[in-house]
Amino acid sequence: MKDIIFDNFQNVVNESLLRHKSILDILTKLQESNGRINRAVAKSVTNCGCIQISADKQHIPSEKDDDIDINSFEKCLKTHVNGELCDNCREIISNEIGNNLFYLTSLCNTLNLNLYDILLKEYDKMTTLGKYTFR
Repeated sequence: MKDIIFDNFQNVVNESLLRHKSILDILTKLQESNGRINRAVAKSVTNCGCIQISADKQHIPSEKDDDIDINSFEKCLKTHVNGELCDNCREIISNEIGNNLFYLTSLCNTLNLNLYDILLKEYDKMTTLGKYTFR
């Protein structure tokens, strides 16, 4: 069922893309949409204030730490985000991510790649390697 949703989405994107058919247009629109996501997140901090960024150095345990394992390593790392997105910021960021998905899917279409197959391959890699993907 999920592959049908992805395939339908990919087909609708293909039918909807009119003006930016060139791969150069798609690449620059994808990059622009990445910037718009970054800008929307930054505005959630600087304009709205619904979230705050409190960044400092990540504490990465060293080999000297006796009880270091992958699970305790994960607990040491922080997102640096405090607070929750308000409904308005959530909507804006969600829309920008949607635009990004549109152009990412357009790139897949232009290069004759199947988005669902890419997602499955990545999912398989993550479930096989788990935390050891080190991303």
